[in-house]
Amino acid sequence: MTAYLLRRTALLVVSLLLAGMVLFLLLRLLPGDPANSLLSVGATPDQIAAARHQIGSDRPLPEQFASWLGQMAALDLGASFVSTLPVGPEIASRLVVTVPLTLLAFLLAVVIAVPVGFLAAHRAGTWYGSLLSALSQLGVAVPVFWVGMLLITVFSLSLGLLPAGGFPQDDWASPADALTSLTLPVVTVALVMSASLIRYVRSATLDVLGADYLRTARALGSSFTRAMWRHGLRNAVVPVVSILGIELATTFLGAVVVESVFALPGLGSMLVKGFAQHDYPVIQGVLVVSTLGVLLIGFAADVVQRLIDPRLRRSLAREAG
Repeated sequence: MTAYLLRRTALLVVSLLLAGMVLFLLLRLLPGDPANSLLSVGATPDQIAAARHQIGSDRPLPEQFASWLGQMAALDLGASFVSTLPVGPEIASRLVVTVPLTLLAFLLAVVIAVPVGFLAAHRAGTWYGSLLSALSQLGVAVPVFWVGMLLITVFSLSLGLLPAGGFPQDDWASPADALTSLTLPVVTVALVMSASLIRYVRSATLDVLGADYLRTARALGSSFTRAMWRHGLRNAVVPVVSILGIELATTFLGAVVVESVFALPGLGSMLVKGFAQHDYPVIQGVLVVSTLGVLLIGFAADVVQRLIDPRLRRSLAREAG
């Protein structure tokens, strides 16, 4: 297991470096010079040259990349071109919105998807089992921002039950107000994410229901509930765990999108503002942190999958031997 963890960690580092390189190059291919965000209309050539020198965009691209890579190695995300404030602390302050939103939405999606997916598989031949499957297929095709606007229309504008957006200025000093502000965003992300997760839970459950070991357990006198608990649960969980990792990463990215819909001061609004101002350090910082989060989630899902699946543990033992 130790050898696997070392290999998986090395793969994570290489993946992060490659993602950072691609991100750096793609940003430099965007039209426009980031120095323009520091200048007013009608700036002279000397002012433009001074602004480019100030942010370093007049240097050769390899030199810019080497400088940025050195900052990343020192865990320094740089400073904003526009505000000149450090990007790292700004991202950390916004994670207090994005992380709770992601985790709450993911937990709600799991709570919805697991029983609904199991019911859709267990009652696959009934009309309501088919209806649940059809609704999950429909939910996958619905854009997350459209669901957010629909919920705002119903629960904020029509019924006036929940705020349409915003977040308390004192963050979590008043947990009740913070949770109230996150209610609609959490439900928005959870509804969309649960739709795809229902399909995976249904598929895994159908595989277990048709397995020989479950039929054998039933033939030996076990009830359906006991047979599923003792024999079916672990086998159904193994493929779902890897999917949960993907879904958690997708939930994180969905939360970043939904923050713009609900005017939440999280990573989403920071990223949108960075693109509008061509603020490369802000864009790079948010995307690098997001990429790192997605990679860490995948890493954790792989490790958990090997811990709960004895076949994978035996495979690792043979490799170590």
